[in-house]
Amino acid sequence: MRRRKTMEDRVLDTIISIILIIVVFVTLYPFYYILLITFNAGTDTASGGMYLWPRQFTFGNYLYFLEDPKWISAFGISLLRTIVGTFLGVLFTGLVAYGLAKRDLIFRKSYFTIVVIAMNFSGGIIAFYIVLKSLGLINTFGVYVIPGMLNLFFLLIAISFFTDIPEELGESARIDGASEVRIFAKIILPVSMPLLATMSLFIGSGQWNAWLDSAYFVQDEGLRTLTYRMMQVINQSMVPSGDAQAAAMSRSSVTPFSVQATAMVVSIVPILGVYPFLQKYFVSGMMLGSVKG
Repeated sequence: MRRRKTMEDRVLDTIISIILIIVVFVTLYPFYYILLITFNAGTDTASGGMYLWPRQFTFGNYLYFLEDPKWISAFGISLLRTIVGTFLGVLFTGLVAYGLAKRDLIFRKSYFTIVVIAMNFSGGIIAFYIVLKSLGLINTFGVYVIPGMLNLFFLLIAISFFTDIPEELGESARIDGASEVRIFAKIILPVSMPLLATMSLFIGSGQWNAWLDSAYFVQDEGLRTLTYRMMQVINQSMVPSGDAQAAAMSRSSVTPFSVQATAMVVSIVPILGVYPFLQKYFVSGMMLGSVKG
């Protein structure tokens, strides 16, 4: 029988509810405020005093963003590197993990030693730059996706996941004449959706939000990413480079800060659009690689 709530229980529930409401408000309001700025005239926002709704509602910030070829190009590069980088990262990491999960693999312990050393020690940015230059990746699109094809953190998690898959699944397919590639594609991957979804979400988010590689290893303005452009706005205040651009901002009541806020909102939309489709795998995927009792 369910126990009736006492006065102390109601008071405690009320206090907890109030605290949670405050936490939710403090957490979500900054995002709402940024969204608010994107729908308000930038010149009006600069005067301050806007908190709950736009004073001068406008789509000018988004129109200015969409009409600027630099922002559109940066958005396209970020989207392309996210798609290609996520696909290659998940595929290559999964293939390597599948091989290392085989207990009869020759030099298996040596490979694990190399992985652990690589996770804990780095040659630094200069050594990394030299390696990329020797491979001809500097100032190319490949510098965004090739270095991230093997994710060492998810490599260890994937090895643990593949090790737990019953070997009988692969053995029965081998008896029927299936190759290792076919076993991996037709048997292993379909039962590894929590792993693949978790890897895709984290690797994709990392690719979408990355900007250091664009700053250090790319000089071609056509290869700049969206997050790099946003960092330019933050570091350089996005001062218009010419009279024509300044006039365009003036006519549309757009300011550097309103453009920055618009870019932030646009950059969040793809992640928010993908997450609901991966959510059902995400919770179980987060438990991958955990120690079992």
